[in-house]
Amino acid sequence: MQLLKERVMQEGKNLGGGILKVDAFINHQVDPHLMDECGKEFASLFADVGAQRVLTAEISGIAPALMTAKYLNIPVVYARKKKPVTMSDIVYLTVAPSHTKGVMTELIVAPEFLPRDERVLIIDDFLASGATILGLVRLTQAAGAKLVGVGALLEKEFEGGRQALAPYNIPVHSLVSITSMEDGKLEFAD
Repeated sequence: MQLLKERVMQEGKNLGGGILKVDAFINHQVDPHLMDECGKEFASLFADVGAQRVLTAEISGIAPALMTAKYLNIPVVYARKKKPVTMSDIVYLTVAPSHTKGVMTELIVAPEFLPRDERVLIIDDFLASGATILGLVRLTQAAGAKLVGVGALLEKEFEGGRQALAPYNIPVHSLVSITSMEDGKLEFAD
């Protein structure tokens, strides 16, 4: 997706160690027009998978997931990182490492928002090692729901996330793929 790629080229910052800072338009400040266009693109890419629900992780995945769900006309659910007092004690819970925070993060979903047998599309901001998305896959499986696809705004191809998702035999789409971040540069797939 050219619009997203241009923003990454103009405003993204390679901080080294595989960290791409996109705080100006995705992770801290969100560009609603850009997210709307990304959601429209995801909805087009996943139009035929029959998704009934979009699942994402708190917090950076919410904007693209919400816009995707808007165009698919389905609800979006986000896995919480902390269990609020309003959530029952019976939850689906898994942990995943946070690449940017350097800690293990809980991912929690209340069962009433991830029903058995529903067709789930996962949308997130990054596909890197796949750790967070695989956590969302585990939540989907724990619920007895069916994973029908995975979408990411940005993919760091060199971190192996796509290969980690290969056994699930589902469509995986990234709007922008980065092939290398060596020497402070960003190299993109065509």
